[in-house]
Amino acid sequence: MNINNIEQIIVDFENIKILNEKIIQENNDLKNEISLLKSKLEPHIQSNKKYYEKNKNIINEKAINRLKKLAVDNPEKLKQYRKTAYENRKNKLKQNEENKLLKN
Repeated sequence: MNINNIEQIIVDFENIKILNEKIIQENNDLKNEISLLKSKLEPHIQSNKKYYEKNKNIINEKAINRLKKLAVDNPEKLKQYRKTAYENRKNKLKQNEENKLLKN
C-alpha cells in the first residue's frame, strides 16, 4: 500500500463517520416527531374507545342487522366475508405459535 491509498482510506473513514452521525441525528429527530404525533393522536383514540364502550350494544345490533340483510341480499358475499375472517384467524394463530417458538 502506498501513502495515497492510506490517505484515501482515512478520508473515506471520516466521511463514513460524518454520514453515520447524520443518520443518527435524523433517526433521533424522527423518533421525536413520532412521539409528538403519538401524543397528539392519543386524545382522539381515547375518545373513540369511550364512544365504543358506551355504545357497544347498539354497534353490535347494527352489525348483526347488516349481516342479516347481507345474508338475504347477497349470500355469496357473506360466504366470502366468513372465509376471509376464518383465514385471518388461522394466520393470526399461526403467527402466535411462531412467536412462541421464537421466544423459547
